[in-house]
Amino acid sequence: MKEGGVYMYPLLTAALIGAAYIIERFISFLLARVNADRVLAEIKRLVKEKGVDAAIDHCKRYRAPLVKVLKAGLEAYKEKGADKTALEEALSRAATEELVFVDRGLPVLAAVASVAPVIGFLGTVSGMIHAFGAVAIAGEVEPTLVASGIKEALITTAFGLSIAFPTLAFHVFFSSQGNNYAHKMELTSLDLIKFLVEEQP
Repeated sequence: MKEGGVYMYPLLTAALIGAAYIIERFISFLLARVNADRVLAEIKRLVKEKGVDAAIDHCKRYRAPLVKVLKAGLEAYKEKGADKTALEEALSRAATEELVFVDRGLPVLAAVASVAPVIGFLGTVSGMIHAFGAVAIAGEVEPTLVASGIKEALITTAFGLSIAFPTLAFHVFFSSQGNNYAHKMELTSLDLIKFLVEEQP
């Protein structure tokens, strides 16, 4: 830390913030995981055999946002019947509320990925200024003075980039996961609407 100068402290802070949000994203997506096809098949079976209330009770066992959206559709069906427009509105409204988790933390990861290299480059500039300032004070070129400043510059740059690259990679990964989850939610919702409107007596 000392060898990199004062800029190592904000870099370390950025690294800790990035790591915290990466862990939070992993946990969120882990909790959101669900076999949508299996859940939907069970919902259809329950609606046919035991009624919509049984299907709603089944959905309450899950914490996954996708299942909560399906539950909202079932509740709309229970209240308004096979009204396609009402079902679409209920599912869309629920999806908007539940998909908030998808983008949570991504702006922070993007900020860390952008700011870390800049802080590293500031450390580079600071190190070079320190090196040349030391040379000016000494009145002659001392290799050790120049080397210490360059070392400080290289350490902060390397640390900043080592934070930015993995943080950016995780940002892309979680964005992709979120898009896939939203797409699966949409397809499952459409399947539920088709079942309730067209296949139910």
